[in-house]
Amino acid sequence: MSEDKKTGRARGEDWWRTGIIEMGPGVIRLRGYEIQDLIGRVSFPAMIWLMLRGELPSEDQAALLGIALGAAVDHGPQAPSIAIARMAATCGVGINNAMASAINVLGDVHGGAGEQALSVYGDIAAAMDQGTTLADAVAARLDRFFAEDRGYVPGLGHRFHPVDPRAPRLIELTRDFAARGVVGGRFADIAQAIEAEVARRKGKRIPLNIDGATAVIYGELGFPPPLTRGLFVLSRSVGILAHAWEQSQETERNKGPLPREWLWAYTGTPVRPFPGREDKSS
Repeated sequence: MSEDKKTGRARGEDWWRTGIIEMGPGVIRLRGYEIQDLIGRVSFPAMIWLMLRGELPSEDQAALLGIALGAAVDHGPQAPSIAIARMAATCGVGINNAMASAINVLGDVHGGAGEQALSVYGDIAAAMDQGTTLADAVAARLDRFFAEDRGYVPGLGHRFHPVDPRAPRLIELTRDFAARGVVGGRFADIAQAIEAEVARRKGKRIPLNIDGATAVIYGELGFPPPLTRGLFVLSRSVGILAHAWEQSQETERNKGPLPREWLWAYTGTPVRPFPGREDKSS
């Protein structure tokens, strides 16, 4: 039916078409399931899976997703998002404003490495599907990466931790789930092969970090790279909320990024007289 021939009601129903939720008076259905059947039977990670993927996960799939989400909830006020949440709270704004301010800085540099890492893993997996060995696929993808002068390989290294304490545990758990047949373990193989090849090329080990490790889990569970960033935002929002709330209970107002006795370095023009005031000041 053409747009001009649709009735007003049909046009309205078609305006925001969605396969996610059906809602009417006394009725809420998510992906076809009655909300009252989901409540108390489905965990929050399982609900995230259902909303994003359209089907309920297995108990083990939901558990592994919850592990990844729980691992990245906070990294302290040295993380820009957490610091911004706390600074916003000292300005007297509400919890939602403080959270929104913090979430808005989760972009390519702070918060996007997981998506970037999973994209690299996916390229390597696609090459393996075409018959390339793991070692050759990793080497070719890293050749391309370094040829583009991109600098840091996403998912490796940490500016604060010599070894990110979260990453080895996440890989260990991924291996456990793979041994039970919940996931295949392929993305864990890829991530660790990247780590080994980068160490061979640079002559030193640059360990997997939280972004690389959670990207392994999200890849194992079949999430596409763009959702990896969204899942990180969901995870980090927990820490953002906790810090915003804690700071809102304290008395400081307009608390900046540094103690007031530590001022920034000024690199501009030295002090100079305003034109026409030279004689008056002598």
